[in-house]
Amino acid sequence: MYPEANIPVLQLSIDYTKPPQYHYDLAKELFDLRKKGVLIFGSGNMVHNLRMVAWDKLNEAEYGYDWAIKMNEKFKELIIEGRHDELINFQGLGREAQLAIPTAEHYLPLLYTLGLQSKTDVASFFNDKAVGGSLTMTSVKLN
Repeated sequence: MYPEANIPVLQLSIDYTKPPQYHYDLAKELFDLRKKGVLIFGSGNMVHNLRMVAWDKLNEAEYGYDWAIKMNEKFKELIIEGRHDELINFQGLGREAQLAIPTAEHYLPLLYTLGLQSKTDVASFFNDKAVGGSLTMTSVKLN
C-alpha cells in the first residue's frame, strides 16, 4: 500500500479473554493516534463460521447461506446507521448472529474499526461478497 514505507502502522493483538465492549473502548483510546496519521486497520470477518463452510462451493464466484447473507446485510445496516451498541452486543442479534460469529476472534477487529470512527467519517464497503456459504469478505472503510 505504501511502498515508500512513509506512514506509521500500528498492529494490535486481541485479548480474547476481554468482552467486546473492552475492544471498542480501547479503540476509542487509540483515536488520537489516528489523528496523528497512524494507519490502524482491523483484519477479520463479520461472518466467519469455518465449521459450516461449504468446501465444495469455494470455487463459485459467490455463495452464501441465507443466514450469512442476512447477517452480512444486517451488520452493514448497523454500521451505516452508527448503531455500534448493537454491534458490540452482537450476541443479542439472534440465531443468525450466533451462526455468523460462533467465536469472536474474527469479529472483534470490526469493533476496533468502529471505535476509531469519528463523527464525520462515512463508512463504505468493498470486497462485499459471500464465500463458501458461511464466510463474508466484506471490508469497511472509513472516510
